[in-house]
Amino acid sequence: MKLKSCQPRYLVVLGIVLAACAGALASYALLTAADPRLIHTEPSAFAPVLVIEEHGQRCMNFNEVEDNGRQTCFELANPDKMVFAYTRMMTTALFLMPEPRNVLIIGLGGATIPQALGKIVPDAIIDSVEIDPAVVRVAERYFGYQQGPRQRVFVEDGRAFVERAHREGRQYDMVMLDAFDVDYIPAHLLTLEFLQHVRAILSPNGVLVANTFTNSYLYDQESVTYAAVFGEFFNLREGNRVLIASRGQLPEDEMLAKNAGALADTLAPFGVDVGQALQRFSRVRDWNEGAEALAD
Repeated sequence: MKLKSCQPRYLVVLGIVLAACAGALASYALLTAADPRLIHTEPSAFAPVLVIEEHGQRCMNFNEVEDNGRQTCFELANPDKMVFAYTRMMTTALFLMPEPRNVLIIGLGGATIPQALGKIVPDAIIDSVEIDPAVVRVAERYFGYQQGPRQRVFVEDGRAFVERAHREGRQYDMVMLDAFDVDYIPAHLLTLEFLQHVRAILSPNGVLVANTFTNSYLYDQESVTYAAVFGEFFNLREGNRVLIASRGQLPEDEMLAKNAGALADTLAPFGVDVGQALQRFSRVRDWNEGAEALAD
């Protein structure tokens, strides 16, 4: 007669308990892996600059770890790919001017756009202006930004830099406005007077690119202000709103498509699908043209 193989009951119970614990630990690990992890806090006279990692991304934020908005993010496994739609939209300003000789960017953040442009148009000189030296330190230490002969940063107020450039007669082929504080664009970078200085430092066919909010309560006033200085402009929207204007005439759709096609392979590693991008180039005036322009 065969004897049945059996285990002591305590061993069976122990196995069940261990299996349950293992499952609970695995679930906990999955949950905690998704939580934002604070990597660094940089003291600042404006607002603490936080470096956070979550979902395979490294991000910059001001003040708080848990926040609906991030200043900058990049994928740790693919740093070139642009995470945010607004950075991709701003980069498509190259459809108007594919080979700018020099670019001015107001607002550094994690330097997503300066670094991308440094690879897309390597012969261009890219000047970035950032009011907060803490942001520059974080961009260099945690986001791969490196200064050099063609990648320069100036620590000062963006408007002061633009006004001095105007006085000195300097010009840029492209000016990008991407300066935000913890709430929105600083008021002195929104006005008619400021944009007139910006227009003055653009080369004859120079391009202006401005990152704003789609749902801003200033939407109508911002639109009227830009139109007063630049006339017609492209109004791109995906999450954020990006305005693209020119000191000269805006190109026709055929020229945009031609330039986009020539840039397709170059922009693809940065996450820019030129076909989709072209569809966002709207000339429609969807604001109240009777709104009052913003002034100093």
